[in-house]
Amino acid sequence: MGKSYLKMRTDSVASDLINADFKDLADAAKKLASHAIHLGSLGFGTTFLQWVASVAAIYLLVLDRTNWKTNILTGLLIPYIFFCFPSLLFSIFRGEIGSWIAFVAVILRLFFPKRFPDWLELPAALIILTVVAPSLIATTVRDGWIGVLICLVIAAYLLQEHIRASGGFRNAFSQPHGVSNTVGIICLFVYPVWALVLDII
Repeated sequence: MGKSYLKMRTDSVASDLINADFKDLADAAKKLASHAIHLGSLGFGTTFLQWVASVAAIYLLVLDRTNWKTNILTGLLIPYIFFCFPSLLFSIFRGEIGSWIAFVAVILRLFFPKRFPDWLELPAALIILTVVAPSLIATTVRDGWIGVLICLVIAAYLLQEHIRASGGFRNAFSQPHGVSNTVGIICLFVYPVWALVLDII
């Protein structure tokens, strides 16, 4: 009787330990899945905001050639786009496609300057910068906090120059073309601010 009782008690303890281990494994798996989903969503958010910032910068470049009649140095949008360009597009333009576009742009600019439109100068400069940038800048700096900080500084400079050229903060939101320009510049902040917050946390 004592032996059977002891055996039953030992089996019960072993069963409890196995159940506790399975529960711990299930909890660990849930936490791992939760953290993976959280980190994945942060990565998706960063990529999405890179697209938003790039589209905003391109939008501002288009406005510069149409109705943005200020003295803002829009050439700064080229390094901004370079540093915040989504990795997919950056790798495409840094490869063979970008090399051919840069080659054609240089040939047109050298031998047919009168046929080379003014509005193509900045886009061509962006492609050439992407193709010829050293690997240190194209990878380490661009993907690190230095590239994010450069984007933030450029966005802040363009915003304060736009407000100054508009004659004040209120005018920047009330002039006929002021609202679209201001919203476009504010969109430049979304990616660098988000990326800096991620680095901090």
